[in-house]
Amino acid sequence: MATLEIKDLHVAVTTEDGQKPILNGVDLTIRSGQTHAIMGPNGSGKSTLAYSIAGHPKYTVTSGSVTLDGVDVLSMKVDERARAGLFLAMQYPVEVPGVSVSNFLRTAKTALSGEAPKLRTWAKDVNSALDSVKMDRDFAQRNVNEGFSGGEKKRHEIVQLELLNPQLAILDETDSGLDIDALKIVAEGVNRFRDQGDRAVLLITHYTRILRYITPDFVHVFVAGRIAEQGGPELAERLEAEGYDRYLQGAAS
Repeated sequence: MATLEIKDLHVAVTTEDGQKPILNGVDLTIRSGQTHAIMGPNGSGKSTLAYSIAGHPKYTVTSGSVTLDGVDVLSMKVDERARAGLFLAMQYPVEVPGVSVSNFLRTAKTALSGEAPKLRTWAKDVNSALDSVKMDRDFAQRNVNEGFSGGEKKRHEIVQLELLNPQLAILDETDSGLDIDALKIVAEGVNRFRDQGDRAVLLITHYTRILRYITPDFVHVFVAGRIAEQGGPELAERLEAEGYDRYLQGAAS
């Protein structure tokens, strides 16, 4: 069981004009077994929150704290955060030329567990994970994300999630660019991960369509770098009907 606790988090990004504040006091607690959805308009800071938790060097934490079971996450290196059980599925997965999917995943698994999985067993595990997201097994020998369609990249993220099996999965707009079939496949993968019972999910999205397949326990409305409102799944339905205008007007005033 794990608890991620974010308290009064302020984050800035470096620009040509200096430090630009993005997050302005985020408070959020995520416990094992919970699924949290963060929704908000473009530019509200949702992805900044994800990357700050993961340790992206572009973002500077100016104040506040992030702890995992009471341990300071912000003092950890990126690889240490992964070994502690944090996983980030990126909005725009990058290509890694010259590195096969199988080798990439085996290297990641070895780094997390401290022991390389046996090759024969690993090949079976990779094939099973690819089967589960309806990707051809030949993808295991292709270079990571090179020549992959948008949907294939997102399904490959779910393959990583299944094989690496972290404590907390942060999914940054995993639904973006997916057709309805790929959306269902990705959602099924997230649900398999969540249904273990002791895993947590932080799902960042603009739209409610993925929430038709992944039911969140909590929905948080993110505006102007902070949580403006939170509630249950019914809040997502209200956002679908009303949009973000009233939150934006409140932030402007």
